[in-house]
Amino acid sequence: MPTAHVEMPAAHVEPVEHAKQTAQIEKVLLAAPRGFCAGVEMAIKALAWMVRAFEPPVYCYHEIVHNQLVVQRFEDSGVVFVDDISEVPVGRPIMLSAHGSAPEVVAAAIARGGYVVDAVCPLVTKVHHEVKTRAKKGYQIVYVGHEGHEEAVGTMAVAPTAIHRVETATDVANLPEFDSPIAVLAQTTLSHRDWTGVLEAARQRFPQLWQPERSDLCFATTNRQSALIEIAPRVDSMVVIGSSNSSNTKALAALAREAGCSEVFRVNSAAELPEDLNGIVGLTAGASAPEDLVRSVIERLAPAEGVEEVRVTDEDEYFPPPRNLRQLLHAIDAAATITLGLTERRRPLDDRNIDASEVLQSLPAAHQ
Repeated sequence: MPTAHVEMPAAHVEPVEHAKQTAQIEKVLLAAPRGFCAGVEMAIKALAWMVRAFEPPVYCYHEIVHNQLVVQRFEDSGVVFVDDISEVPVGRPIMLSAHGSAPEVVAAAIARGGYVVDAVCPLVTKVHHEVKTRAKKGYQIVYVGHEGHEEAVGTMAVAPTAIHRVETATDVANLPEFDSPIAVLAQTTLSHRDWTGVLEAARQRFPQLWQPERSDLCFATTNRQSALIEIAPRVDSMVVIGSSNSSNTKALAALAREAGCSEVFRVNSAAELPEDLNGIVGLTAGASAPEDLVRSVIERLAPAEGVEEVRVTDEDEYFPPPRNLRQLLHAIDAAATITLGLTERRRPLDDRNIDASEVLQSLPAAHQ
């Protein structure tokens, strides 16, 4: 695979243990793609636009994405994350998270009377549509997903009487006999390891199984796993950046172990790195982890021979902010242009080339 050498910022010279690590670590192999996927980029930018468009607090149903640092930065900007729509005061703006929400949650949010923006990832929307369509056609749906994961909970609520969640081949074997046709669908953030074995078991149990022509698995999740597999044989240890409640982050760590990495560390930030790393260190980040975390980990590792980026593919997917939010921001922009007497309209949504990590770092602090 093609590789590229990446110029990274000079290592931050601070604690004694940092200097110790500098002498131990030869090189960092940096997986690419890594970090934010298109759906996460869209959701973060959308919530950032809401922070700027409304006086705080802005409410968000569930964590916008599964990353502690991202959630904290939004909380510092006046966003309140809730697990029940009833916690949102009537009339306040609400964003629904990227993982997708149950239909009754969307209806409850609208009923609160505030401005509602659904930041669901389009790939999750596709699965919701497939569930609704198959259920209407009389199918029973075998859904491969993790218990309690917000995406799985929201997806199953689309057709609760027609869907059956499984995680293992044993779960498939324990399904009842069905008189109706069977379809199989998946949580988008599953690893191929999680998906393939269960799919094969379902095909054996239900030979006439229907599945979509295009895989439900997120292309970004697959790409990050492919990049990790490429560097795994070359490293002495692997560091995966991301939160413990991130499904795709946990899948990356599990995949690294399966690939033969004897030392695999999932960390939220550079502060959680072990002090005794040595040799060649592999580094990647889950789809909800911002790039500035990657930079800070590299600074902390301070590899003597620098960083080698190993890229397996390029990603150019772009998901624009939800339509009603774009319309709102265009209206605000037009009003500001008239009020301020500007001769040229600003372009608040020209964000395709704006990095979501930079958006996070530029978030305003909440009014005190």
